[in-house]
Amino acid sequence: MDESAITTVIELERQLQSPAVRADSDGLLELLAPDFIEVGASGRRWDRDSILELLDQESDDDDAVPIEIHDLRGRVIAPGVIQVSWDSDQGGRRARRTSLWCQRGRGWQQIHHQGTLLP
Repeated sequence: MDESAITTVIELERQLQSPAVRADSDGLLELLAPDFIEVGASGRRWDRDSILELLDQESDDDDAVPIEIHDLRGRVIAPGVIQVSWDSDQGGRRARRTSLWCQRGRGWQQIHHQGTLLP
């Protein structure tokens, strides 16, 4: 796997944080794997269906604060698997984030995301 795969996945991670993609349920179905799991900064566990429902509600919120991305980077951890890490800031609520992306038949899909609040 080369640097272009890491660049592609980093761009997909950026897209997942954009309001346009977060409001596009069809696009999210392409990016989030059927077996997707998230452990949010709150400690709550989400599967793909529950995160899609949450993001649908978020897209209806005109006062939603945008997510700022800092120190975004990626690394290959196995063939067809890339880990992405970054820090988020959403209206002063900061978290350290890590995602796992797998190359599958449809392209790259996120299979896991973890957020941990920063002091």
